[in-house]
Order: sequence, then C-alpha cells, then structure tokens
Amino acid sequence: MISINFKREISGTIEEAVARATRALGAEGFGILTRIDMHSKIKEKTGKDIVPTVILGACNPAFAYEAYTANSDVSGLLPCNAVLREVAPGTISLEFVKPSAMLQVLGDTGLSELAREGDTRVQRALQSA
Repeated sequence: MISINFKREISGTIEEAVARATRALGAEGFGILTRIDMHSKIKEKTGKDIVPTVILGACNPAFAYEAYTANSDVSGLLPCNAVLREVAPGTISLEFVKPSAMLQVLGDTGLSELAREGDTRVQRALQSA
C-alpha cells in the first residue's frame, strides 16, 4: 500500500495544532486557502459525531504555477491537504499530503523534480509544526 501522507503526532488541542501547522507551512511558502472543520460539517449534515478533524487546503503559489504550466490537469489535485485529527485527548495527528503521491496520479515524469522539492518542504513543515 502506498502512503499518500507524511505523519506525526503532537501534543495539544486541535486549535493549537492548526496554528502550529499554519505557521510551519507558511515558513515553507504554503498559504492556507481553505479550512474545513470536518467534525462540525459531519454533525451538521448527518447528526453524527466524529473526533475533531480539520482539513487545511495549503498551496505554495510558486509550485502551483510551475506544476500548472507544465500540466494543467494538476489543478484537480490542488490545494494540498493537511489533515489534523485528534487521536486521543491532548494528542493530534498531523497528516500532510505528499506532493509526489498526488502528482504520481498524473503519470507525468516531468513533474517529478518539482514533486521531490514539494515533499522536502512539506516534510520540513511537518517536523517544525
């Protein structure tokens, strides 16, 4: 099985994790375009409860531009998701998508160097969050 995420666990609340992830991704050139409080939406739409889960749609504009101009099909894969999920009280799983895993779907080997650089930046952000 192929893992599409880089993962690690941190201590804190979901809101603290969102702040840490946002700062760490920002330091690597990623801005947050969207935020989905998945647990709230699930409750609102189905009446069911899930653990606190937030999906951040992150984008590095320079990488997005390069990838888009090389292969416009990449737009269906943007933005990159960062998922923050409470796995136990006071413990949050950070799951940042691997750009290489997403771009692999396109089968465009010309994007592999860009994907590797994206992976490096995402991994650095994950470790510093």
